[in-house]
Amino acid sequence: MLTAIEDKPPLTIRLCEPRGFCAGVDRAIQIVVLALKRFGAPVYVRHEIVHNKYVVDGLRQMGAVFVKELDAIPDDGQPVVFSAHGVPKSVPVEAERRELLYLDATCPLVSKVHKQAMRHMRLGRQVLLIGHRGHPEVVGTMGQLPKGAVTLIETEEDVAAYQPADPSALGFVTQTTLSVEDTAGIIEALQRKFPEMQAPSSESICYATTNRQDAVKASAAGADLFLIVGAPNSSNSRRLVEVAERAGAARALLVQGKQDVPLSEIAPGAVIGMSAGASAPEVLTDEIIAALRERFDVRIELVQTAVENENFPVMRSLRDVPLTSADMAFVNGDRPLPNVRQV
Repeated sequence: MLTAIEDKPPLTIRLCEPRGFCAGVDRAIQIVVLALKRFGAPVYVRHEIVHNKYVVDGLRQMGAVFVKELDAIPDDGQPVVFSAHGVPKSVPVEAERRELLYLDATCPLVSKVHKQAMRHMRLGRQVLLIGHRGHPEVVGTMGQLPKGAVTLIETEEDVAAYQPADPSALGFVTQTTLSVEDTAGIIEALQRKFPEMQAPSSESICYATTNRQDAVKASAAGADLFLIVGAPNSSNSRRLVEVAERAGAARALLVQGKQDVPLSEIAPGAVIGMSAGASAPEVLTDEIIAALRERFDVRIELVQTAVENENFPVMRSLRDVPLTSADMAFVNGDRPLPNVRQV
């Protein structure tokens, strides 16, 4: 007589490591949770703190109020948090004009790109920003410098069309969440056309983006389906889908949760690759694996290409606020936070 497990068809999951939350995302979420505990609800957040509906909804349940712009915030003395993607300089200037208490959750690696761009300008260079138009990080980076000081380059076609006033006075930076391969092609095209162009003092694409892409590359060959857990508006998650397809996966799919997984299309004996974007909590990956276990006898192969131990501390004003184990579980993406406002 067969056991329940033996009744299920086999399935192999190649689980990427690293995956999910990076240090910058972890820090940004922690800032909102700590602000709620220190100041009470509401705490306003300009734009999504990170690009993930699960995270945003969880913080909203705790008392966070998400707004598009500062003019939606009343003068009630409550703080506002700027998202991990960074903001133009005009935003904190407006907050100071209104005497709003603000907490800047910009990822330190995004702030590094801001500094790289400002250094280019100080040295008399036109700044070329390789990135995607309209992305909050791009808007924030372009907003660090005066209008016209930054030129956005999205494609190699943009490189061909670009005619600078002084080809000898150019410097480039990149959006932190781009595909390494796509960025390399654009940089090579720029260097061929403008050999005197200056690079930033260090790599702009963040370590977490590179690490997650490397793990996907190592897992993709021979995968029948590659699942990337992430949000549709998450740049680094969408890039992981592209990387998986380029690296040999028969099909790659962006999923926000278990409800998006095409379970009926997965054949017995299939090989499924799995990773998660830098703003996707681990609980969503766990739920997908649990849903697959209900149908299949799952064997998990961990494909680890790097070990991440980075930690970005929050600002000093919040460091003495205690967090419960439930708070930390939510910050780390481990499991849902109880629907309780703890102040």
